[in-house]
Amino acid sequence: MENLIIYILIMANSVAFVQMTIDKRLAEKQRHRFSEAQLIAPTLFGGFPGVLLGMLLFRHKTKKRSFQLKLLFALFLFLGGIYLLRNRFF
Repeated sequence: MENLIIYILIMANSVAFVQMTIDKRLAEKQRHRFSEAQLIAPTLFGGFPGVLLGMLLFRHKTKKRSFQLKLLFALFLFLGGIYLLRNRFF
């Protein structure tokens, strides 16, 4: 079970970082991009560090307060889920 959790966290952060990288490149080329929901989704599986690293490294979505609030909300949902799992099922 522990290995599965580690795998999910690694994958969520990898996907989040790659999505932020690609979205930034597409924005520079003024092409069709990922939706905000797609960029935030990995956060629900522990991908917040990957999104944050992508934001800071590529200076992407750093001025979009609405995106940041949605990202923060998704982080709290993830943390709330972890809290519930630890206290109810373990």
